[in-house]
Amino acid sequence: MGKLFGTDGVRGVANRELTPELAFRLGRAGAAVLAAGKKPRVLIGRDTRLSGEMLEAALAAGVASVGADAIRLGILPTPGVAYLVRAMGADAAAMISASHNPVPDNGIKFFAGDGFKLPDEVEEKIEDLVLAEGEDRLPRPVGVAVGRIYDEPEAWRRYAEFLQASCKESLAGLRIVVDCGFGAAFKIAPMVLRALGAEVVAINAAPDGSRINVGCGSTSPEGLRQEVLARGADLGLAHDGDADRVIAVDEEGGIVDGDRVMCICALERLARGTLPKKAIAATVYSNLGLRAAIEAAGGEVILTPNGDRYVLEAMRRHGLAIGGEQSGHIIFLEKTTTGDGLLTALELLGVLVRSGRKLSELAAQMKAYPQMLVNVPVTAKDRLAENSAVAAAVAAVEEALSGRGRILVRASGTENLVRVMAEGPDEEELRRLVDGLAAVIARELG
Repeated sequence: MGKLFGTDGVRGVANRELTPELAFRLGRAGAAVLAAGKKPRVLIGRDTRLSGEMLEAALAAGVASVGADAIRLGILPTPGVAYLVRAMGADAAAMISASHNPVPDNGIKFFAGDGFKLPDEVEEKIEDLVLAEGEDRLPRPVGVAVGRIYDEPEAWRRYAEFLQASCKESLAGLRIVVDCGFGAAFKIAPMVLRALGAEVVAINAAPDGSRINVGCGSTSPEGLRQEVLARGADLGLAHDGDADRVIAVDEEGGIVDGDRVMCICALERLARGTLPKKAIAATVYSNLGLRAAIEAAGGEVILTPNGDRYVLEAMRRHGLAIGGEQSGHIIFLEKTTTGDGLLTALELLGVLVRSGRKLSELAAQMKAYPQMLVNVPVTAKDRLAENSAVAAAVAAVEEALSGRGRILVRASGTENLVRVMAEGPDEEELRRLVDGLAAVIARELG
């Protein structure tokens, strides 16, 4: 990755690292690289973050300044923007969101006209233009050639219609609690589920960017779990800030993460003979239990580096239909081009209805290995690979788990964190090993 673009666009603390000035330059460069034609159009969506309007204004101005029209979609899930850029025949799109990150953060990511996120080489072209020294040589049309800025506040309904059409089963008789995380799913998720016949209890379903992802949503499902139990619901669904993820809760309060959701959907397709290549893609952070369950059913799990871009690359290379991450960021490539929490929820609900089984029964098809994940705040994540003390501590954990488990350590691509994940048969041992390693990382890189 370059100096600006991380694993999922450009991110930072809004108005400090991701400034309006930077958003303006990204708008100019992004439109110049991605948009073509006599009067190209660039769609812009955002989540509910308080900084979203500020960055939207700057980004749209940058797009218009090179002669492209900026179409502001308002608050919309990231996968909705990816869908609409194709459905509306636009040249490119941008989403303003930091997904599951804290309130002060924000981000900008681009989609090409085909709805896919940009490959590294295209991001590098945009980055080079943004960071170029000297005179800005990008187009500066005047008069009638200047780009315009339009609003399409009802465009989200086209995405809602697509979601409803993707689910062939009635959800009548199901009581579903949906946690919108005060994010982009606040309106569309409850509406789509109700339109399909479900009884819906919506929580954290307001466009309140001051509380986006705060103790709620897919990264904090405890509140959803309590609500499912209190309401006697059949299941719960939790989205993150931009609704590209979903985590489920079964009727007994059990957490059904992305690995289990993929397993449920893949096993049904394997049984029906409709899973392309009899394989799915998952990252190295997926639980070993996912591979065991899929392989026992005659399938295969193709492992990728962490990050949805690598999952997508593997899916396109191998011709797969399902791929994703334990976080609930799952791609159903036959229907969409990126992770879609709402579509994933509907795929899961379809299996639930067709099987006539409870979610807890479906989730039990995968026997998870104990897994421990700790995010260590650091200030020097770029020095992770060269630190000898950290390397020695990692080697010691690898030796302790040799033949029985594994340890994965990596720097986050979007936050100042080092992620430490261990997997093995003994949860107490994992906690001891991970805590010890985390302490070394915090001391050396904090």
